[in-house]
Amino acid sequence: MRKKELKLVVTFHTTADAMAMEKACKEQKEEGRLIPVPREISAGCGLAWCAPLERRGSLKSVMASVGVEEEDMHECMV
Repeated sequence: MRKKELKLVVTFHTTADAMAMEKACKEQKEEGRLIPVPREISAGCGLAWCAPLERRGSLKSVMASVGVEEEDMHECMV
C-alpha cells in the first residue's frame, strides 16, 4: 500500500477526458497516474489524474496542448 501524501488531483467531466489526459501525459513524459476519484471529492466521472503538487503548471500546459478541460484541481491526501 502506498504511503499517503499531499498530491494534486485533477478531476474531469468525462472518462474520455481522463483517458486523453493519461495518453498525453505518457507521450509528454509528465509525472502522474490515473486514480479513482477520492471519496472526499465529487466529480463528473470516476477517474482523476494524480500528480505531485509542483506539476500544476506543466499539467495545465499538457491539457491545453491536447484540448482537455479539467473539472477542477484539488490538493488532497492520496
